[in-house]
Amino acid sequence: MPAPDEALQQALADYEHHLRTCRQCHADAVPCAVAKHLLRLYNNARRGGARR
Repeated sequence: MPAPDEALQQALADYEHHLRTCRQCHADAVPCAVAKHLLRLYNNARRGGARR
C-alpha cells in the first residue's frame, strides 16, 4: 500500500494528466465526469493526509 504522500501525489498527477489528454476537457474547458471523479479522489487523499 502506498504511503499517504505518494497516494496524494499520484492522485494529483492522474488528475492533471487527464486534463491534458482528455478531448472533452480540452475542447469544452469544462471538466468531464472522469475529471470530476479524479479531483474528488485527490481531495479525499488530501483530506486523509491532513488527518494523520
